[in-house]
Amino acid sequence: MALDARSDNSLSRTAMKAELLDAETELRLAYAWRDERDEAALHRLITAYMRLAISMAAKFKRYGAPMNDLIQEAGLGLMKAADKFDPDRGVRFSTYAVWWIKASIQDYVMRNWSMVRTGSTSSQKSLFFNMRRVQARLEREAAARGESLDKHQLRQMISTEVGVSMRDVEMMEGRLAGSDYSLNATQSTEDEGREWIDALEDDGEQAAEIVENSHDTDCLRNWLVKAMTGLNEREQFIVRERKLLDQPRTLESLGNELGLSKERVRQLEAAAFAKMRRALESQSKEVQHFLA
Repeated sequence: MALDARSDNSLSRTAMKAELLDAETELRLAYAWRDERDEAALHRLITAYMRLAISMAAKFKRYGAPMNDLIQEAGLGLMKAADKFDPDRGVRFSTYAVWWIKASIQDYVMRNWSMVRTGSTSSQKSLFFNMRRVQARLEREAAARGESLDKHQLRQMISTEVGVSMRDVEMMEGRLAGSDYSLNATQSTEDEGREWIDALEDDGEQAAEIVENSHDTDCLRNWLVKAMTGLNEREQFIVRERKLLDQPRTLESLGNELGLSKERVRQLEAAAFAKMRRALESQSKEVQHFLA
């Protein structure tokens, strides 16, 4: 049966008319596909069990996906099952195919439920598809005992029942609470209404901060240039090599180049910094504010 764009009613009617395979015929078709890659055998096997795929797809309609899409995914799962099926194991193909069909449908539902990834682990998948059912059962049982569960108690019980963390339960509860909304949707029905994205806070630097930081950087650069003019040539060289390079040089490498010991270079560096600090402090009170 071709998985095309026909309506789900058409697919269902065609599937219901397909032959019912007995165990011997099913086994023969499975061997023909596995050993000989007989496409006619594969087509017959898939067509015969398409009604199973459609029946399973119908169970997931409550998640809001189009029925035709669910049937398409169920069909893909059925084909994967046929490709992986080993007839030597002595298991009926329908029993084996159920797991592949269900997995294919569940993956599709979770991928399309939200733009935000809902979850991919087996525990998260179990929580997604069982949370509401487990919650309803726990609430019924509590009501039968004459008890009333608050949200925290209910989440804790669901966490224990499904075998996931409380955080996973809380996150999944939020995901299942509503659909995604576009940030480009307007906040009101007016034509010129502001979009929701305009209400998001900008994490980047604001214009005032950019101007202020640029001004401060320029001032510091000018002050440092003036302070450097008070140093002799060797001190300027040491300061540049030690503090103004992307990869500062070591005291030892500078000592080897200048013919000095590492300790002597350190002393010259400290003396140069002391000169620069005095020069900066003498320029203005504003410089002292930066040095504080």
